[in-house]
Formats: sequence, C-alpha cells, structure tokens
Amino acid sequence: MKLTYYGQSTLEIVVGGKTLLFDPFITGNPLAKDIDVNSLKPDYILVSHGHGDHVGDLIDIAKRTGAKVICIAEIANWLGTKGVENVHGMNIGGAFNFEFGRVKMVNAIHSSALPDGSNGGNPAGFVVYGASETIYFAGDTALTYDMKLLEDENIDWALLPIGDNYTMGADDAIKAAGFVNCKNIVGIHYDSFPVIKINKDEVTEKFIKAGLNLKLPAVGESIEL
Repeated sequence: MKLTYYGQSTLEIVVGGKTLLFDPFITGNPLAKDIDVNSLKPDYILVSHGHGDHVGDLIDIAKRTGAKVICIAEIANWLGTKGVENVHGMNIGGAFNFEFGRVKMVNAIHSSALPDGSNGGNPAGFVVYGASETIYFAGDTALTYDMKLLEDENIDWALLPIGDNYTMGADDAIKAAGFVNCKNIVGIHYDSFPVIKINKDEVTEKFIKAGLNLKLPAVGESIEL
C-alpha cells in the first residue's frame, strides 16, 4: 500500500487500486508550494472535518476530478450547495462498503466549522479496511479513550496528529498508538504553522523509546506501508 504525503494532514493512499485523498489542503500550505495540486487525481476524497486547513482545495479537486467525497453529513450538505454532487455522507460509528474496501467513521475530539462559518458537523476519523491492510486516519483530535474501541481492529498503520496546540502532540500520540494497538505510525498535522512546529529528532527518539515505528515522510514523498 503506497502513501504519498503532501503536508499538514493531506495525503494519498492507494487501496484496492483506488486513490484515496485525505483532507486536501495544498495551495494554502507554504510547505507544499512545490506540489502541483492539478496533478492530483483521486478517486475518493475523505474529509475529517470542516476547517480550512483540511478543506482548502476540496471543492476544486472534487469538481475537477469527479472524485467521490466521503464526509460527515453536514459537510456533505454544504458541498451540495457548492455544486459538488458526488458525495457520500456518513456519521460517527457508521460504516459503508466502497469498491476499494470498507470505511468506518469514528470519533475525534476537536471543533469543526467550515470556512464560511457553516456548520461542519462533528469532527471524525476514519478506519479504512482494505483487502490486506487496515489504516486508521485519526484526523484532528485530542487523545480520547474512545480510541480503545479500535484495539481489536488489527490496525496496520495509524495516521496520528503530532503537532500539539490544536491536536494531540507526540506524547499523547504515543498513548494513542497503545490505545489502538498499533506500532506503525505516520505523523500528520505538524510544521505547517509556527505553533505546531516540532523537533523531529526529539519526536522520533520518543517513538523509538516507546517501541514504535514512526514515519515522517517529506512533503511530496511516497512510502510503502
């Protein structure tokens, strides 16, 4: 399973021959200035919540590619008012079978208002069940004991925010890895703004001491999971 990181919480994974793009925010992210947003051609777009650093390029990419957007019901309704029609609305705890595999929407602790002030519903994370691997995309979240509900899901990779201030930081992400019973972690939601800048060496050392495999791919880098 290939993952390509585009900065902040924006990344693509290829599952079941389909390209899944998460939380598209590229043109507003200075760390992603060398990424051509028009080169992205996802089959699906998964949106964790409504903040601008997660939906910044959502409408443009969805309209250009026709990708199906998977999101909370309130964001699905909002997208309809923006002319985006290929949308699958969900809610927390629900799951649905798509052509690439099964997606379950799970709880996240954060806030969620859309850039124009519209109601963004509840923030969420996603568990993506592919044919051979299971991925947990936590979205923007604090550490929450609800993550313990995922410990028996056989998660192969957990994509966890580590930037602190707006989300959990590295120390709580390590606890989250224990809650979801996953030793393979990709860090997200860091470095894009001064208040979420991390010391990568220190963070990496913390994960190593905890017996965890942390990946921090460079913006634009692809890795095999």
